[in-house]
Amino acid sequence: SAYQKPPTNYRITESTPLHNPYWEYARNKIACEERLMQAYRTTGFPATIVRPSLTYDPNFPIAIGGWGCYTLADRLKRGRPIIVHGDGTSLWVVTHAEDFGRGLLGLMGNEQALGHAFHITSDEVQTWNQIYQTIAGALGVEARIVHIPSDFIAQAAPQLSGSLLGDKTWSAVFDNTKIKTFVPGYQATIPFREGIRRTLAWFEEDKQRQRIDESVNAEMDRILEQYLGDGQDGRRK
Repeated sequence: SAYQKPPTNYRITESTPLHNPYWEYARNKIACEERLMQAYRTTGFPATIVRPSLTYDPNFPIAIGGWGCYTLADRLKRGRPIIVHGDGTSLWVVTHAEDFGRGLLGLMGNEQALGHAFHITSDEVQTWNQIYQTIAGALGVEARIVHIPSDFIAQAAPQLSGSLLGDKTWSAVFDNTKIKTFVPGYQATIPFREGIRRTLAWFEEDKQRQRIDESVNAEMDRILEQYLGDGQDGRRK
C-alpha cells in the first residue's frame, strides 16, 4: 500500500518509490519506515523493513466484503450479489500467513538483513475476479459478481476510498528476488486454492466463528442499489 500510486509499472521491487497521496494508512507506514531507517543510519538501531501484501488466514483476502468475518462467504452461499471493483482484471498477490511466517523467521536475527527492506509475498499472481471466483469455488457455488468502478465505490463509501484508490485498484506484482537471496530456500508454497480451503475449514470447525457483519451487508446492498437501481440483478439500468 505504501508504494507509488498511481504506479509507473505493475511489477514492484523494494526500490520502487514510496508515495501514496490517496491513503493516510499508507502514508503512516512510509513515515514509520523513514523513522526506522533514519535511526539505523544515525545510531545503528537494528532495523529491517518487511513489506507483506494482503496476508490471510483465517481472514478472506478481499477488497470489499468485510474483514475478519464470514460475511462474504455467507453472501456467496445465499446467492446474493457481491461487488468486485473495476472490471476485476487488475493483477494482485495474496499470501498465506504460513508462507509469510517462514520468510519472516529467516530474517529474524539475520544481521545481513539490517538496513534493508524486503517483500515477503507469494509468487502466485491472480486477478481479482479469480480471487473471488476461487473463494466461491471452494464453497461449491458460483459467484454473482457485479463489477462497479472504483471511483463510484469510493464516492458511495468514502471509507473505502483509500484502500481502493490507494491500493487495490492498481495491479501489483511483487518481486521476491531479494528475500530469496537473503533467506536461501525461501519459497511461498501454499497456492490460494489450498489456502482458502484452510480458511473455510477454520470457519466451519466452529459455528461461532461464522460471524456475519450486517453493517457490511447493508453497505454492499446500498452501493449495489445506487449503482444498479432497483432489482440488483447484476445489470446496470
